[in-house]
Amino acid sequence: MQKELNDYSTRSRREGCASQMQAALECLEGRWKLVILSQLFAGEVMRFSDLQRAIPLVSQKMLIQQLRQLEQDGILTRKVYAQVPPKVEYGLTDLGWSLRPVFVALLDWAELRRKMLEPGPSVPAE
Repeated sequence: MQKELNDYSTRSRREGCASQMQAALECLEGRWKLVILSQLFAGEVMRFSDLQRAIPLVSQKMLIQQLRQLEQDGILTRKVYAQVPPKVEYGLTDLGWSLRPVFVALLDWAELRRKMLEPGPSVPAE
């Protein structure tokens, strides 16, 4: 009976952890979100046009969608200035800035992965 309770408790914790991880990752899902974040980590705020220039392969429609989703998830702020032509700036919230260590860790892991997967020097045949 005790083993069954321990198994249930462990399984329940794993499921809870997986659920929390899934919820966190959903905020970052999207082809361009990490690219957008990498641009915003480099500076305080960026205008929409600057983001477009910095990420030339993303369409305007997709960039707008990804920015809106990040805003809805509380990761970035959007400030619209009442002027002609319109000026819109994007910046990270405190929650967005809190992702920086995670982002750096992911970059470190990507570098480690690259090194581990790259072929070693070939040994000449005798």
